[in-house]
Amino acid sequence: MSKAPSSRPTGPRRGLRPWLIGLGSLVALIVVLILVWSWDWFIPLVDSRASAALHRRTTIAHLHVRLGRIVTVTADDLTIDQPAGFEDEKQPFATARHATVAIDAWDWLRHGTLSLPLIALDGPRADIVRRKDGPGNATTSNTTMGPPAQPGAPATKWPTIGELRITDGALRVADAPLRAEMAATLHTTPPNPAEGDRGRIVVDATGRYAAQPMTLHAVGGALLGLMDPAHPYPLDVTVRNGPTTAALAGTIDDPFHFAGARLTLHFNGPDMSLLYPLTGIPIPVTPAYDLTGRLDYSRRMIRFTDLRGRLGSSDIGGAISVDPHQAVPFVDATLHSHRVDLVDLGGFIGARRKGAKTPAEQAAEAKDPNVLPDTPINIPKLRAINAHLVYHGDHIENRRVPLDNIGADIRIDSGTIDVRRLNFAVGNGTLASVVTLTPAAGGFAARARLDFAHIDLSRIMQATTGTGARGIIGGHATLAATGNSLASLLAHGTGGLTLVLDQGGDLSALLPDMLGLRLGNAVLSALGLPQKTDVQCFIADLPLNEGIVQTRTLLLQTGSTRTLGSGTIDLRRNAIDYALTTRSLHFTVASLPGAFHITGPLKDPTVLPGAEVIGRAAAAAGLGVVMPPLALLPTIQFGVGEGSVCARAVQEANANPAAGIAPGALSHPRKRRR
Repeated sequence: MSKAPSSRPTGPRRGLRPWLIGLGSLVALIVVLILVWSWDWFIPLVDSRASAALHRRTTIAHLHVRLGRIVTVTADDLTIDQPAGFEDEKQPFATARHATVAIDAWDWLRHGTLSLPLIALDGPRADIVRRKDGPGNATTSNTTMGPPAQPGAPATKWPTIGELRITDGALRVADAPLRAEMAATLHTTPPNPAEGDRGRIVVDATGRYAAQPMTLHAVGGALLGLMDPAHPYPLDVTVRNGPTTAALAGTIDDPFHFAGARLTLHFNGPDMSLLYPLTGIPIPVTPAYDLTGRLDYSRRMIRFTDLRGRLGSSDIGGAISVDPHQAVPFVDATLHSHRVDLVDLGGFIGARRKGAKTPAEQAAEAKDPNVLPDTPINIPKLRAINAHLVYHGDHIENRRVPLDNIGADIRIDSGTIDVRRLNFAVGNGTLASVVTLTPAAGGFAARARLDFAHIDLSRIMQATTGTGARGIIGGHATLAATGNSLASLLAHGTGGLTLVLDQGGDLSALLPDMLGLRLGNAVLSALGLPQKTDVQCFIADLPLNEGIVQTRTLLLQTGSTRTLGSGTIDLRRNAIDYALTTRSLHFTVASLPGAFHITGPLKDPTVLPGAEVIGRAAAAAGLGVVMPPLALLPTIQFGVGEGSVCARAVQEANANPAAGIAPGALSHPRKRRR
């Protein structure tokens, strides 16, 4: 019995064949695509997206992508052109040989968060420019990324970045407002997670800043640490700008928001006024300085505390704080010195800078008739800050005026200088001053008052001359004027000086020190006064009217003579025209009394005898030819008598003082407290 042939179902098999053909074709297409695939096909898309985001043409030459759990994207020959308005710059805004970004794809797929384990820039170059007449190429008005955030909208969530690596970087900065042009190289060091080291960035720069040669070496923490509020950012910077050197080392809290700092600052140089281009804070001319302190930032204030160092031959310490957030920065300084030389503070009253002078400068100084500082006060710089300075010097050392100590309280507000207190102690006495300088046409409108209270002359003379000169000085000086320097203020000033010296002194020591060695000795010789002549009283009541010092009273009485002064001192022309007339108090023989004239420039006046002195001398010489004993007749003085001229002069000075303030009892010894 034979079996019938079995029938095989052919329909389903025929249905699988198109599907298999399609699958095979797709696989073949994928294989072909893999074989010919190029990521450069996406370059136009990348260029257009990047250009739109940066608002400047951006191009890349090649694009490489390595797939895996960590996707790595590398762009070759990245070029970012200059923005609109900067097309004439020779270099592009930025370039890089290679720019690499690593993306954690697994983290993105599982959690939807963007994590970038690495951003690497190989050979990056940047050209940063800021011109005088507009914004810079890094902050142009059209670089805002995306639309502004709406109120209440969630904050932008930045990706997590593991490492920012820079190899062989270079940066050029040209900033016209800061008069700066620098070239810098930078690179990063690899992190060492085992030691908690996130890496460093190293920057070296050379060029010019504030038109001065500049070099910089900086080592900072990892760049990503700038946006990490949880870890203080380490920083170590050394800058040399012209003759000024500064070194800064320590940490900054949350640098991106500048939350705080713990830094040590050391700086030195030949003159603190040269710091103005670096700090924006005007400082008067000073001698060489070397200062160290702590630089902190807290409560929106920059604080320089534990300040210590030297300014010239003076030590200095204290604290300085700056509020940079006000429309005009406010500086608050409390400083002190244990030993201070007043020469080091000369710049605060407009004294010229000390140091070696060129022959041309020496010639100009020799021709300058001014005997007072004529350095103009810089009003624009004063308007750049508001300030409050409190200063105390425990002991003053100075060759010419060895005062005991100094205390000052000074405010600067909108260009107005308010010297609330500038006091010097002299033994049991005080030299106190109050000055207000208000900006006005031509400089400043000034009002000043100086009080000489119970100043012991012996305290000054013993230290300066080693003599036993003694006496108590008291009185006042006032000034109202307009000018832009100490010399110009006095040259246009109105006020006066009223001084009284009581209880004696050694005239041979007093005059050379008060008037200067050459002039003082010339006056002593002209007056014919013996050495070690004691002063019984000295009264000067001198009104000042539009720069002309006139004489209401000038009286000098010794144990044997009385000298009266008359004439003027012209501070506008720096000239003097003065006469001193001496008379004997008692009957004397062999004396040539009369007037001696002091005339000429204040810097180098001439002392000549007057007509009476010349006449008596000529008569004595003529009579001596006829009969020698007769030569004594013209030299005989019968004396004016002691009288009470001193008492009357003091009464007149108290009744109508040139300074407008009576000296009162300021020239008598201050009673000691029990």
